[in-house]
Amino acid sequence: MTTFDSRKDAAEKKYAHDEEVMFKATARRNKLLGAWAADKLGKSGAAADEYAKSVVMADFAEAGDDDVLRKVKGDLDAAGVDISEHQIRRTMDELMVSAIDQVKTGA
Repeated sequence: MTTFDSRKDAAEKKYAHDEEVMFKATARRNKLLGAWAADKLGKSGAAADEYAKSVVMADFAEAGDDDVLRKVKGDLDAAGVDISEHQIRRTMDELMVSAIDQVKTGA
């Protein structure tokens, strides 16, 4: 195998690893967001866990974060909880940082 082939294989492996980390981190972020929203909705215990799972599942509706944002914002609005879309997006960004750290450390 040539040096070029080795470098190409290493780059492909790194790309695949980075994509896997981001997939796991996004799912973790969505679960954390679901727990945050569940708290705002007054849910606890099993109900909060189920809600967090529903937020994770909402991410499979379409590419990007808009589906998750719509679900959480809609649920909060329906419950009369006054939280802006901007606040939810900011919380999503903050939780993504935590989620990436958790995935990388195996927490």
